Amino acid sequence: MHDDTPACPLPAFKRGLIAILRGLTPEDAEPVGKVLAEAGFEAIEVPLNSPRPLLSVEKLAKRLGESVLIGAGTVLSAESVRDVAQAGGRLIVAPNVDESVLTAAVVQKLVSMPGVFTPTEALQALRWGASALKFFPAVTLGPAGIGAIRTILPPDTSIGAVGGVAEADFPAYWRAGVRLFGLGSSLYKPGDKAATVAARAKAVITAYDALHNHIA
Repeated sequence: MHDDTPACPLPAFKRGLIAILRGLTPEDAEPVGKVLAEAGFEAIEVPLNSPRPLLSVEKLAKRLGESVLIGAGTVLSAESVRDVAQAGGRLIVAPNVDESVLTAAVVQKLVSMPGVFTPTEALQALRWGASALKFFPAVTLGPAGIGAIRTILPPDTSIGAVGGVAEADFPAYWRAGVRLFGLGSSLYKPGDKAATVAARAKAVITAYDALHNHIA
């Protein structure tokens, strides 16, 4: 892919929150997705190592796709990118930086968020058309590590923290320049019902909305 090929831009989120629904089943996809959207989540990913993940993506996209960015995580191949697009997904999240995955996402006009850990990976991902960077596992780098790497990135780079992040961590990461937060097991665990997820989602939204007051 040529460096002048533009990445698919992130939507203008009101809140930079991504629900990571690892282990979600197609049977629970719609009820869980519905309560997340009602709470205020605008992005949902179903990792591809979940049961029948593409069916869950398809169900979520049909039900919520007009207002919520729906897609898949743990996307490791260009073929999987095409499968997600065919299922109606518009978001590609990966734990790593893979040129074929990022190139396929650009071709399909999908938002991409590869996992990075080093300055080299971060800059390479941007060169290959990443829409945003997912620092993973964020709990290992911490706000200080992410903040240090951010200083050498283009100033308009969208930065996310994923891996061991919960709502109590928002202020520290925010001060480091993080504007996107991916929440997995702190929000959803396999088998959780919609009511359980709704309560957790409400707490996350409340914490995110309090960020501006906290930082100010």
